[in-house]
Amino acid sequence: MASAAEQMAANLSWDALGKATELRQRIFFTIGLLIIYRLGTYIPVPGIDTVALREFMEGAASGLGGILTMFTGGALGRMGIFALGIMPYISASIIVQLLTAMVPALEQMKKEGEQGRKKINQITRYSTVALATFQAFGLAKSLEAGDLAHDPGLFFQAAVVITLVGGTMFLMWLGEQITARGIGNGISLIIFVGIVAEIPAALAQFFAQGRSGAISTPVILTVIVMVVAVIAFVVFMERALRKIHIQYPRRQVGMKIYDGGSSHLPIKVNPAGVIPAIFASSLLLLPTTISTFSGAQTGPVMSTILAYFGPGQPLYLAFFTAMIVFFAYFYTANVAFKSDEVADNLKNQGGFIPGIRPGKKTEEYLDYVVARVLVIGSAYLAAVCLLPEILRSQLSIPFYFGGTSVLIVVSVTMDTINQVQSHLLAHQYEGLIERSQLRGKKKTGRKAPARR
Repeated sequence: MASAAEQMAANLSWDALGKATELRQRIFFTIGLLIIYRLGTYIPVPGIDTVALREFMEGAASGLGGILTMFTGGALGRMGIFALGIMPYISASIIVQLLTAMVPALEQMKKEGEQGRKKINQITRYSTVALATFQAFGLAKSLEAGDLAHDPGLFFQAAVVITLVGGTMFLMWLGEQITARGIGNGISLIIFVGIVAEIPAALAQFFAQGRSGAISTPVILTVIVMVVAVIAFVVFMERALRKIHIQYPRRQVGMKIYDGGSSHLPIKVNPAGVIPAIFASSLLLLPTTISTFSGAQTGPVMSTILAYFGPGQPLYLAFFTAMIVFFAYFYTANVAFKSDEVADNLKNQGGFIPGIRPGKKTEEYLDYVVARVLVIGSAYLAAVCLLPEILRSQLSIPFYFGGTSVLIVVSVTMDTINQVQSHLLAHQYEGLIERSQLRGKKKTGRKAPARR
């Protein structure tokens, strides 16, 4: 028999969405802030020669058409005020999370509750400013070296740094506002909108090549079927779990004896999410981006690196796979799933895995299970991320909707839908409580029959 929550979930409809006033306000608030973000990507940085920039970006599309442009929603190609996007904040967050797992002082700060979380958020913001300043200054020097500035000099550099750092900090604030007062994770939604906004242009270019005969019709149909299959595969793998049975013993509270219950500990096949793919892509795009900005000043060492580690090269694909597998294990063990903390929590709550002793043995068993599950999870990540690289190199397809972007779009979509359903369930639950209270008042308000 279905539970009350399952029955309410089955009754969710557009009519219920129309009645949920607070949810509707949250959705409109989120859409409004995301529109502001998209408008900001079209406002150029002061002092930029837009004609020269357009020509430069058309020639350098292969170098800058990767993860940086994806995260900025095309703002980097137009050199808008959001050209750095939210990438500095993401990098700072990941670095601080990894340091929290390795530095005892930060780990202790994390255990302090709300105050510790605020301190870590403050450290993340300061780190974001430092990273954004460094990247903005490098971008300003690169623009000057490429003759893309009307009046190069100290004033131009200061204007670029202030504008880009301010744009990144504004996006960070925008994401926090969406998270607090809107629907979904604000930072993830900003990246999601940036990716989705560039898809129509990429599809138009793809079909234009098909009309011109550069790409055959069977190849186009194969790519479309492959995209649908990859999205379905990502959805399946992101929902896949390995459940570990947990048993709770009988306990006595006062004079009452409560029977022991059972539950399960869910372990995702991919606990690290999209983080390994982001880290690996960032490392591999670094030499390509440096060579793109330096132009003709590329030295023999950088030329050799690009020859062997260029997109689609065997060494590039092998290194990409190795980095994804390494970061999947590293991030899971240090951030996403700490087996020692899980084992301690189970021990404190009186729970245990049947046949496994609580404490150290439970920790070792969890490490064993997670290591085996991650074999599938890391292989899945590597396969999804390598597929578009192979398509681009072998078929010469401008396949913008790559592996990392597929992971981000699917994950954000699933998370946002879950949050909308949670709000609708809460709204229906509140309505049921109000109706039950009204019925109770009506019953108590009846007069008792007079006795004779």
